[in-house]
Amino acid sequence: MNETWVTVVGNAATRPDYWETAAGVAVARFRLAVTARRWDRAREAWLDAYTSFYTVWTWRHLAVNVAASVSLGEPLVVHGTLRVRERSSEGQGGWPGERPAERAGERRVPGAGEGAGEPRREDPGGARRWITADIDAVAVGHDLARGTSAFRRVSRAKPLLNAPSGATSP
Repeated sequence: MNETWVTVVGNAATRPDYWETAAGVAVARFRLAVTARRWDRAREAWLDAYTSFYTVWTWRHLAVNVAASVSLGEPLVVHGTLRVRERSSEGQGGWPGERPAERAGERRVPGAGEGAGEPRREDPGGARRWITADIDAVAVGHDLARGTSAFRRVSRAKPLLNAPSGATSP
């Protein structure tokens, strides 16, 4: 089976959770918020459209680095394999191709399932179902084009925008 590789640019929506497995393998997990932006010709401005949330899983040395360097709200670039699953409160879950037949009377419930931004469903029996999108990351980096608290991109050719008049960048 082929895997779906994605590169996603967004912001850390949670602080990374870090732990080690019984075998001593480091694991870190955090949520990534990705907001689509659209150009509005009438207003001549960029507008935020919708936000998608992904759970990013990192392993071994990458997990240690993510836990030490990623903080809430930082702009990030994540590259890895995408997994989309349907889950239920009854503990059943799996790949979309394995999901049970839709039940009659099922209705869509606004709000979030396991994490914010994930659609949730309830069936007449009261069980909740929702879709999760996970990324098994092979690379996580700070998005230097948008700036972070850890790094700041400064152009030596132009004056700083928020500097007093007459001051130039170092």
